[in-house]
Amino acid sequence: MTKKQLKLGVLLFGAGAHMNSWKAEDVAPDASIDFDHYVNLTKKAEANGVDFVFVADGLYIDEKSIPHFLNRFEPLTLLSALAPITSKIGLVGTLSTTYSEPYNVARQFASLDIISKGRAGWNVVTSPLQGSAGNYNKGNHPEHDLRYDMANEYLEVTKGLWDSFDDDAFTRDRETGQFYDKSKVHVLNHKGQFFNSRGPLNIQRTPQGQPVIFQAGASPKGIEFAAKHGEVIFNAAGTLEKAQEYYKAVKDQVAANGRNPEEVVILPQLQPITGATPEEVEANYKKLQNLISLDEALDYLARFFDHHDFKQYDADAPFPELGEVGSDGFRSTSDAIKKRAKEENLTLREVALETATPKGSFYGTYDELVEKIITWLENDAADGFMLTESVYGEDYDNFFDNVLSKIAERGYYTYEYEGETLRDHLGLPYKESQYKA
Repeated sequence: MTKKQLKLGVLLFGAGAHMNSWKAEDVAPDASIDFDHYVNLTKKAEANGVDFVFVADGLYIDEKSIPHFLNRFEPLTLLSALAPITSKIGLVGTLSTTYSEPYNVARQFASLDIISKGRAGWNVVTSPLQGSAGNYNKGNHPEHDLRYDMANEYLEVTKGLWDSFDDDAFTRDRETGQFYDKSKVHVLNHKGQFFNSRGPLNIQRTPQGQPVIFQAGASPKGIEFAAKHGEVIFNAAGTLEKAQEYYKAVKDQVAANGRNPEEVVILPQLQPITGATPEEVEANYKKLQNLISLDEALDYLARFFDHHDFKQYDADAPFPELGEVGSDGFRSTSDAIKKRAKEENLTLREVALETATPKGSFYGTYDELVEKIITWLENDAADGFMLTESVYGEDYDNFFDNVLSKIAERGYYTYEYEGETLRDHLGLPYKESQYKA
């Protein structure tokens, strides 16, 4: 029987996903703007057959933002620089539909796909933070569901622009003098509720037909959007049971949209805290906890609650009753935090420190981690994972050497790439033009 193959991405997140990873001694404190650091991470991932690297992004900072957010590269610039010094690994970047225009974004990702010879992916986000509006001349920050309505039209426009030319439109025939076949050009002429775009786009169709669409939908509206457009879908499912519920809900909605569920890849976050022995695992966890103070943890927690002031409460009292307080952009996360705090009778201190440094589902020895990953794969909880290291130093090497190698030995992973494009790696079909029929 053929074993399900692990799909794997790596989040490029400066020094690491822990808010104070820059303090760790095995990584450079300025890793967020150290291009050589990103080159090393990406080349190591490619040498280990990782399907893609992924760059997250945001459009607003304040004095409470975590250090990595204060000083980091713009995703498409970084990925374009990585493209010519890699050859196989996919290159995925985040870009907001709320604070950009479809025509520009269509050009940017088409260019990256051509430069990389078919390895581009776009992580579509709607920008959760209200402060983003102050950095753009677009009026007030739209509410949660409206942002998804805007994104839905935005994707339709962008996909239409990517199909401006048929695959063989550019003949470049020197003998006849014909550069392109005018009959194979399509003018979009989109006039919608949120966007207008005439087209055509001034770049040909790309090696993948269209770049791969990535999405992370957690709210009902987000899942609805992901099921309609997403080809690779991230989630922070937490437990195996919650991951299975999410997996089924998304795949069912994908089918309800007339799409093939087998052509949608679901990748939960994998943020391991691991080691060779239980004692080493606990020591590694304590090392992460020691990177953060209570005040910093409270500020981190506040991100999910529209920067609510948690310092006004007794940290050792039960987590406060907040009513409807919560960030519109992190609704599912803030609801989950409140629910868990109430069910487990946690103090504010416990909630803050665990939110800033969570143990998560992938806490355990190397061998335990291997078993958990395979269990999630075999039991319809995941098609693979997004590797998100708390610190991109020794732990990153240890994952490849002590976890991924054992998964490969068990037959659930291969270091060889499937095909040349990101779609090939992920088992996704070439994206045919909507005009082909």
